[in-house]
Amino acid sequence: MLPQINHPKQLKTLSIEELTTLAEEIRRFLIEKLSVTGGHLASNLGVVELTLALHYCYDSPKDKMIYDVGHQAYVHKILTGRQDRFDSLRKQGGLCGFVKRDESEHDVWEAGHSSTSLSAAMGMAMARDFKGEDNKVIAVIGDGALTGGMAFEALNHIGHERRKLMVILNDNEMSIAPNVGAMHNYLSKIRSDRHYLRAKDEVEGLLKKIPAIGGKLAKTAERVKDSLKYMMVPGVLFEELGFTYLGPVDGHDLEKLIDTFQQADNVSGPVLVHVLTTKGKGYKPAEADSYKWHGISPYKIESGQVLQAVGNPMYTEVFGETLIELGRQDKRLVAVTPAMPGGSGLFPFAKEFPDRMIDVGIAEQHAATLCAALAMEGMKPVYAVYSTFMQRAYDQIVHDICRHNANVMFAIDRAGFVGADGETHQGVYDIAFMRHIPNMVLMMPKDENELRHMMKTALEYNDGPIAYRYPRINGTGVALDPELKTLPIGSWERLRPGDDYAVVACGPMVQIAEEAAETLRREGIQIGVVNARFLKPLDDGMLLELARAGTSMVVLEEASQAGSLGSAVLEFYAANDIHDARVQLMGVPDIFIEHGSIKDQRQLTGLTVEALCARIKAMKATSQYAYKTTSTS
Repeated sequence: MLPQINHPKQLKTLSIEELTTLAEEIRRFLIEKLSVTGGHLASNLGVVELTLALHYCYDSPKDKMIYDVGHQAYVHKILTGRQDRFDSLRKQGGLCGFVKRDESEHDVWEAGHSSTSLSAAMGMAMARDFKGEDNKVIAVIGDGALTGGMAFEALNHIGHERRKLMVILNDNEMSIAPNVGAMHNYLSKIRSDRHYLRAKDEVEGLLKKIPAIGGKLAKTAERVKDSLKYMMVPGVLFEELGFTYLGPVDGHDLEKLIDTFQQADNVSGPVLVHVLTTKGKGYKPAEADSYKWHGISPYKIESGQVLQAVGNPMYTEVFGETLIELGRQDKRLVAVTPAMPGGSGLFPFAKEFPDRMIDVGIAEQHAATLCAALAMEGMKPVYAVYSTFMQRAYDQIVHDICRHNANVMFAIDRAGFVGADGETHQGVYDIAFMRHIPNMVLMMPKDENELRHMMKTALEYNDGPIAYRYPRINGTGVALDPELKTLPIGSWERLRPGDDYAVVACGPMVQIAEEAAETLRREGIQIGVVNARFLKPLDDGMLLELARAGTSMVVLEEASQAGSLGSAVLEFYAANDIHDARVQLMGVPDIFIEHGSIKDQRQLTGLTVEALCARIKAMKATSQYAYKTTSTS
């Protein structure tokens, strides 16, 4: 049946039995395709019936379906004419792993960060009403995303305005890791109360039998209904926020889903439909470990064995292991993460120091201010966060951490290109938005061994906020020093001598610079390589040496060219009235870089050994031409 489905309108002619069969086919399709490409499996297996019911009841793209984050929208993509592109999922030029507006007219909202769907839904509902249109607006948000502060801001506004829209709370007790917090506990109570639905129906039935005679009896009936609602309806929180609460509903029962959506359409204001789903539904390995199978590499379908290439430990692993070492040395050290304990490599730390591991849920802003207060009270907080998610806490970093000069350590994971997650997750902006904030110290290691020393440096630093950023790749395989040492703040490292030409590089680009230098050496061209491991403060002494020696420089970084290390170097020379320093920049251009492999992304932006060698040769050729012209004249 599935190969014949090219548009969601085709679903409307199917029976419940046929839709159930189609759901089984979609699950098989996802399991087979993602075994080759990898991707977000568990979250999509959990929303098969939910997505079918939505497209059965509503008319996309006229009716707006908004998926929070978007990694739960593979089924939506399948039903909207893109199933033949799944072999290209998350590859360069292929199907995006998230909802993408320029990919289909059915993708009305795209996001790689959580908790934005309700605000978007409210905006679209308001625009509809301003224009006098009559389309439906539906937002699908997970219970994990509901912990984000932005979602609560939107709930508050939606309940106040009381415009017609539907919020579907996809409750599977998971975001990526198991959910935490009071909202999670509240929803757990709703899930576990198996008696309230029958009681609620009986009360409503009884009240409907009371004749509409007005006066005191009618008012008493309303008061009785409200009292019973508080006693028996766990969804009263949403009711008090202004929503009509429907549920919980079995998210794998198509008939009940369709019936509930039809009920919701009869409500004039905002409706919240609480849907219970099982993450990984239909594939036993994913059901058994939905965290592991949230975002998965290629795997063997029969056994569930993940096909991972053997290689050096990832930077994230080295960070997690080193954090345990430091935790043993200093009892003040605590780890704070916004719902990413696994992705940030903190599970081993949590196992050894459960009382010093703080997961605040999807709440990056709260995590930042929490860290500031912990630091002010003498603790040593490590804010472990992905670069892309740290963007959400920018105000708190400026206002609560840096302005107070709070001694917070930032462990910034996924710095640089992130590969298949693409443009919404690229960690290429944090240098630009952090280095200009007063009191901030910012570092990036050339390898995993240097990361360990930077972590020690951060722990020993007591003068304010300090950050170390590291990429989403395997380490270089260097030996790890058994003893950790403190690096001098603001010190760079000259790895290769060279007076005429030098590459000033940071992070994994140091390895690119080293390889390019070796390639050029074999061609008779000698260039220097500098490990610019401190992005703030800069190594003023080395920059002055390079300028005085007349060295032509290339600043190489896997970060936005605008505002990052290259800009800092140019600002330094301008501030010191040095106008003859020859500096060229190689970084990420002023565009969003889409999904693909990290190798593809570096190729696209010219951050390769070949491109660097070509740049040095071009600089050399230009210098020789200028010298000949000057000599002739």
